[in-house]
Amino acid sequence: MKAVYKNPKELATKLLDVVDSYREGLTTYEKFESTILTLIEKNEDRIYKNGFMPTKLINVIGEDRKALIDEVASKLDK
Repeated sequence: MKAVYKNPKELATKLLDVVDSYREGLTTYEKFESTILTLIEKNEDRIYKNGFMPTKLINVIGEDRKALIDEVASKLDK
């Protein structure tokens, strides 16, 4: 799996794919969670800038997917 994305469109596409594969039952929650956490750690400022997801990224992935990613990201703070 490619972990670092310089291109925001590629990052958004990867996040879409990861969330959608989890929703469709193709991936377990544990695999989904570890993938999202890895992406957040490797692409810190591209996914969350100053604790907030960029509006352009939200527009591409949608609010419902953002909520799932935020839920997983909250585990990083604990």
